[in-house]
Amino acid sequence: MAVMTMREAINQAIREEMQRQPELVLLGQDIGAYGGTFGVYRGLFEEFGPERVRDGPLCESATVGFGLGLAISGMRAVVELEFMDFVTLAMDQIVNQAAKMHYFLGGQVTVPLVIRTPIVSRMGMGPQHSQSLEAWFMHVPGLKIAIPSNAFDAKGLMKTALREQNPVLFIENVKLYGTKTEVPEEEYFIPFGQARILRPGKDVTLVAISGTVPEALAAAEQLERDGISVEVIDPRSLSPFDTAMLVGSLQRTGRMVITHDAYRTCGVAAEISQRMMEEAFDYLNAPITRVTGLDVPIPSGHLHVTVVPDQNRIASAIRGLMS
Repeated sequence: MAVMTMREAINQAIREEMQRQPELVLLGQDIGAYGGTFGVYRGLFEEFGPERVRDGPLCESATVGFGLGLAISGMRAVVELEFMDFVTLAMDQIVNQAAKMHYFLGGQVTVPLVIRTPIVSRMGMGPQHSQSLEAWFMHVPGLKIAIPSNAFDAKGLMKTALREQNPVLFIENVKLYGTKTEVPEEEYFIPFGQARILRPGKDVTLVAISGTVPEALAAAEQLERDGISVEVIDPRSLSPFDTAMLVGSLQRTGRMVITHDAYRTCGVAAEISQRMMEEAFDYLNAPITRVTGLDVPIPSGHLHVTVVPDQNRIASAIRGLMS
């Protein structure tokens, strides 16, 4: 296996699929010679040229609209939105058009469109560049949502996304771009809707999403020294969602904590919690606990650490469940 960063793994997946699919086009701001705002596209412009790696206008609605048009005309498009906050500028194209086109036309048209967008919640870039808005899109039928936390999962999920026939929202976390894991040299795919147990345990199930995964693993290490065994699960995709794996884990542990950077109110943790109440209530030995971002605008600079979960907040919540 090769060891690579998450940034490199996504780049490699896209490069391999561009070599395989001559109809695949990349669209976005600063993705050409510059290589993308966070460097994910480095080298692709030089290899595939300006016809397939195209700098878009400073207008997210137009860029996603162009990608949608390419997709329904028989091309395949990957659109990059520089910050997840900027999906607000393309909501009609994503929610009312791309997600519904397949249904509008009775399945006669497919929409092979991948929308890449990074969460920047842990870099102190302020309230308009730091939001985790993934819960909005779980509410929209017709969209698939991938949200990897490491290089291995990112490549496998991106390869799957680039073979999908309908729209995928591919959510990355900038704080994780530089983290390294082993990635197989042979081709592989990770199906959407398959969660992954990152660390087995028997006392409590800890569900962690995106940027909270390293914090969750650190909390589990911390708690192991106290004799508390924590099972850490990364859902990897939010739609479809692997409810069954979480139910199975809860049957074994009897307790669950869910953590993510997004706001607490109506966040993904609330949906997961309700699903567990409906399908695994009899196995609960304690209330399900959420450790999430605070319901406040995310501050700039170092103050952002006060509003997103860290290993100590997570560990404290688990100790409270075990007491």
